[in-house]
Amino acid sequence: MEITRWQRLRTRFYLFAVGVKRHMTLGARIVLIDGDKVLLVRHGYLPGWHFPGGGVEPGETAADCAAREAFEETGYQARGAVELFGLYHNTNPATNRDHVALYVCRQFEMVRQFEPSFEINELGWFSYSDLPEAIHAGTRRRLDEIFAAAPRTPNW
Repeated sequence: MEITRWQRLRTRFYLFAVGVKRHMTLGARIVLIDGDKVLLVRHGYLPGWHFPGGGVEPGETAADCAAREAFEETGYQARGAVELFGLYHNTNPATNRDHVALYVCRQFEMVRQFEPSFEINELGWFSYSDLPEAIHAGTRRRLDEIFAAAPRTPNW
């Protein structure tokens, strides 16, 4: 079934109006796993250690966003399946309108050497049994869900 130009225009207007009213955002993060080790990044603008990730761009799937952000922030390129692990409501002091799609990838390669930037100050590979003390609580919960089969919660 073909959509007419008028229907396309009405749909775009409606979705824009809903977006303005709701102000919802969608991000994607990725967990790169090598055996019992996980790659974490430390941002220049947020405290703690996190998974690589960022906002989904128009025309981009959440999975593509997760893989792109991993490469942009760390230099690692996903080579295998990027599997959806869960969708979480990310509440924090700045917003309660953000959702995060979390992906897991176990096949990847470093194609560019990491260079610290304003956005990402540092990266590190950490064993699940020896995570950094300053890990973000939401990141820690996701790792417990992945590695220790902890019950999944809906909030980041």
